[in-house]
Amino acid sequence: MPYEYIKALHIIFVVTWFAGLFYLPRLFIYYTEAEERDEAAKKVLQDQFMIMQKRLWYGITWPSCILTVGFGLAMLHHWFPLSDNPWLMVKLGFVVFLLLYHISLGVIYKKFQRGLTPYTSTQLRIWNEVSTLFLVAIVFLVKLKDVLSMGYGLLGLVGLIVVLMSAIMVYRRLRSSN
Repeated sequence: MPYEYIKALHIIFVVTWFAGLFYLPRLFIYYTEAEERDEAAKKVLQDQFMIMQKRLWYGITWPSCILTVGFGLAMLHHWFPLSDNPWLMVKLGFVVFLLLYHISLGVIYKKFQRGLTPYTSTQLRIWNEVSTLFLVAIVFLVKLKDVLSMGYGLLGLVGLIVVLMSAIMVYRRLRSSN
């Protein structure tokens, strides 16, 4: 298969993988917040969120992860030697951490499937933003292909983290005041 087709498929599955990584923690948040409802509503909501989590995890997130990695590996030989492409080595480092994040969502998913709610909705909101940080870092590296420009990117990433954390805290205060 020609390189450009592999690249297009890689991008498509990156998008669907991130869709799962963005939405699954959101379902965890909804599940956790259902704890505050009366028993009948809690049961209905949590049962529905369990079904949605399972379908998303096994139907979209895992398959997309596998296909993203597979197509990514299929393109890798075009960039040898990797030492000539330091941006790619940094990107692959971010991808390894993204895979660890993916696995951490699986651990949380398994806890929810056992009926445990080990985290607050605020903790889950913060964890939900981690995938955004990976997305920003990876996209800038791929587009700029320059590790030196990454310094500016890292400053921007820190700024993004500050903005996201501030937004989460403001939302939490607004919600608790209502």
